[in-house]
Amino acid sequence: MKRLAATIFTVLIAAALAGCGRGGDAPKFSLTDVSGAGFGKALDLTDHNGKPRTLADFRGKVVTVFFGFTHCPDVCPTTLADMAQVVKALGADGDKVQVLFVTVDPERDTPELLRQYVPSFNPAFLGLYGNAEATARAAKEFKVYYQKQPVKGGGYSVDHGAGTFILDREGRLRLFAQYGAGAPAFLHDIRILLGTN
Repeated sequence: MKRLAATIFTVLIAAALAGCGRGGDAPKFSLTDVSGAGFGKALDLTDHNGKPRTLADFRGKVVTVFFGFTHCPDVCPTTLADMAQVVKALGADGDKVQVLFVTVDPERDTPELLRQYVPSFNPAFLGLYGNAEATARAAKEFKVYYQKQPVKGGGYSVDHGAGTFILDREGRLRLFAQYGAGAPAFLHDIRILLGTN
């Protein structure tokens, strides 16, 4: 009898420990979980309609932040197209997501150009810009690299970090997506953050 009781006790302890190891109800994200990161807490820029914006303006929504520029040939339009797919797939819940495109080329990306480019993917998407100092501050806050590169024949391009940052509805940075993660991964994780999965 003692042996049976000891066996049952051992099984119960093992089950309890296994439950702890699984992390209980922790969400299973497809993208990189960066919850608790000490960066990505602030933005102080202007949207393409001329309105000053901070992250606090979007509390209550899941926010995606992507740094790029309108002359970008592939990475930027692909990322914005992925996000447009995600918002469309969310249906009515798409209104609970705010996509922010932060230009790293404020010299060329005027409010007028951003106003044409960014909403062409979805009318609710916002382009954000600042002067050189504000742009540098925003990039530093999100640990995003960018640098002008001359191109053959004159002019320049901008090398930049190609990841997307996702903040939850309380404004906390939760996820980082490498370029090419794809719309299904974004959709899966945003649904978790919205509590609709």
